[in-house]
Amino acid sequence: MPSGTLLLIDDEARLRQLLARVLELEGYAVLQAPDASRGLELLQQHADSVLVVVSDVKLPDAHGVDLIPRLKAKAPDIEIVLLTAFGTIPDGVRAMKQGAFDYLTKGDFEQQLVVVVERAAEKARLRRRVAELERRMGQRYSFESMIGGAPALRRAQDLARQVAPTDSTVLLEGPTGAGKELFAQAIHHASARQHKPFVALNCSAFPKDLLESELFGYKKGAFTGALADKKGLLEEATGGTLFLDEIGELELNVQAKFLRVLETRQFTKLGDTKPTSVNLRIVAATNRNLKLEAASHHFRPDLYYRLSVFTINVPSLQERATDVPALAEYFLQHFAAQLRKRLPGLEPECVELLQRYEWPGNVRELKNVLERAAILAPADQPLSAGYLPDEFHALPSPLSPDADPADQSLRAVEARHIRQVLYQVQGNKTEAARRLAIGITTLYRKVQEYGL
Repeated sequence: MPSGTLLLIDDEARLRQLLARVLELEGYAVLQAPDASRGLELLQQHADSVLVVVSDVKLPDAHGVDLIPRLKAKAPDIEIVLLTAFGTIPDGVRAMKQGAFDYLTKGDFEQQLVVVVERAAEKARLRRRVAELERRMGQRYSFESMIGGAPALRRAQDLARQVAPTDSTVLLEGPTGAGKELFAQAIHHASARQHKPFVALNCSAFPKDLLESELFGYKKGAFTGALADKKGLLEEATGGTLFLDEIGELELNVQAKFLRVLETRQFTKLGDTKPTSVNLRIVAATNRNLKLEAASHHFRPDLYYRLSVFTINVPSLQERATDVPALAEYFLQHFAAQLRKRLPGLEPECVELLQRYEWPGNVRELKNVLERAAILAPADQPLSAGYLPDEFHALPSPLSPDADPADQSLRAVEARHIRQVLYQVQGNKTEAARRLAIGITTLYRKVQEYGL
């Protein structure tokens, strides 16, 4: 049965009460006003609940068509249905241009009014649901929703806030799992494009022969199996933001086509002969050093310079170790809620181990560790270190003689760091040398030198 609040404005008391009774029988709560002034007062008092205003055109103190903008100013989400004894085409046209939902002529119209009001109420409900969803999305992907206050994170946030209101292309650099897509979402939701699409594409997730058609689309018959026209993600993102994750994975020939998009906001679909224009913003992300890749011609230098108009370095979790306790608590409570389990925080030893870990997988790895721990841990007890994966318990103790934190000599710090990296890669010296950015021969020498 329909529900919601309606506002009925009509100076004919008997007709107003009759219509109110008809609508109340349909399940609505009906507010009544004899003139425009009282109607505006009631709307202001009940702006959050009124879905539809049904108003007579000829009121003692206003013309119904001229009343529309005044009603919308009080409650932008409402729908308005106008009633008149003598309808005219010019009045009807003017009413619709002003934003009326419908324009009905009085008479034997009760059933027609019920149908029109329900359609108007459903449209108002839908608009409010969309507005609420957009509000929640904006909160979820805002800079304020990011957890942590480490200086490296704050620097990245400050840069992102400054560039967000512009249409400039943004390049997000940082390691895998650091939260680059979260930054891209925050930039989009802080821009004038926030109510338009945010379309994300992971360039490493598609086979190279499919990536071009996914990005640009194609025309029917462009190749075997192209049975209909297909929009690419560039078109899908028109008006909004296109986020290209792992853009360093683009093949050189696709890079050339994408460079044209950045320069002209035009591209040609596969199988098409004329260009397609798009209006969108580009935010790209990479875990590579694209500047070095461009210098070594593994990435087009001209595309790199167009992408790096505004570069933001998203810090690794190791660079913001002070944020680990807050992030861990957030993820623990998030998964506890999903599991319908009460987990009152983390024990100090658990927090200490989480902070000492190097987090090669960054925030994504921390999230996965806390999900596992939340599943294993008993309810109604703080999370203990025993529910962390085995590698956390093999970390060198800061109190042990060979990891004395008081020894801050370069030799001691280097030895501790190499030991931890070797453990993280389970003794794989080739991978350890890569992470340490030293040669394998140098690593073997240092292992022997430090007795590791």
